[in-house]
Amino acid sequence: MALFDNKDRTNIEELGEFGLINYLTKNIKLTQKSTIKGVGDDAAVLDFEGKRTLISTDLLLEGIHFDLAYTPLKHLGYKAIQVNLSDIYAMNGTASQVTVSIGISSKFPLDAVEELYEGIYLACDNYNVDLVGGDTSSSKQGLVISVTSIGYADEKDVVYRNGAEEGDLLCVSGDLGGAYVGLQLLEREKLIYLENPNIQPDLEGKDYIVERQLKPEARRDIIDLLKEINVKPTSMIDISDGLASEILHICKESNKGCNLYEEKIPLDPMTFETAREFNLDPTVCALSGGEDYELLFTVKQADYDQIKFKMDITIIGYITEPAAGCNLITKSGNQHPLTAQGWNAFKKQE
Repeated sequence: MALFDNKDRTNIEELGEFGLINYLTKNIKLTQKSTIKGVGDDAAVLDFEGKRTLISTDLLLEGIHFDLAYTPLKHLGYKAIQVNLSDIYAMNGTASQVTVSIGISSKFPLDAVEELYEGIYLACDNYNVDLVGGDTSSSKQGLVISVTSIGYADEKDVVYRNGAEEGDLLCVSGDLGGAYVGLQLLEREKLIYLENPNIQPDLEGKDYIVERQLKPEARRDIIDLLKEINVKPTSMIDISDGLASEILHICKESNKGCNLYEEKIPLDPMTFETAREFNLDPTVCALSGGEDYELLFTVKQADYDQIKFKMDITIIGYITEPAAGCNLITKSGNQHPLTAQGWNAFKKQE
């Protein structure tokens, strides 16, 4: 499981900051018409021809957001881009550029940085996004990755969190809980390895949930699908902190309540079965696990016929008047207040 066992390695200090930047950016190719100037000047120059510009930033810290004991650097680079693109898609926009800044130890081997950037470039290529800038710095606190995503949308197409109306259908893309259950599996295998390094990780048959944690995919395809069927959500958010937390965000910003039906929450069979192996409630994993990076959105009831049979979209509830509160309707028909127990960035990490 060791990541840095290459004896013939080039240390970053041999290149220096500018040498490293030149090394990492020498093969960048720009594909977006909106990119006028990318890497190589004091600032990138973009032109969106009068469209609304969308900007979002995420920070990933070693020991808080990822563990290099089981996170391949290529996957980490890929994921760092995906979690940012997801925010642009959650605004019903088109992602077009990113900037990437990293803080690394000067003793970090160059081949490790290359591996990280292989994942970054792969994500940019797969999603037709230009890397247009960033920064590098030495870090004494472990690996730090900061990504800013930039995109655009016509004014009429931008979707906010505060647009849900009473009677709107509550919808979600994909399936939920897999990333959290995948994390539990990886943490278990790490502990086993630390106790006995001769035992190899046992992830056989669990590829899907491991990939959900290590290599998520932002749901650009759902945005494309909604435009194709001429459905504009009334509100939308991406699921980074758990389904319950994101539903509560929409309801708070829209000043509405909701009914969420437990039996409608989409769970992959592998997620369900593995959660049970860990004595976890699969529903709780979906509600509070986070890092699924699916899209949660509301649509008008008049759009029901357009989405009811669409693959990868599930109707899980509906929006109510604010006085009704936010409720989870269990499989047995009982009603409970919906509470968020998802990711807290400032909770003490164990």
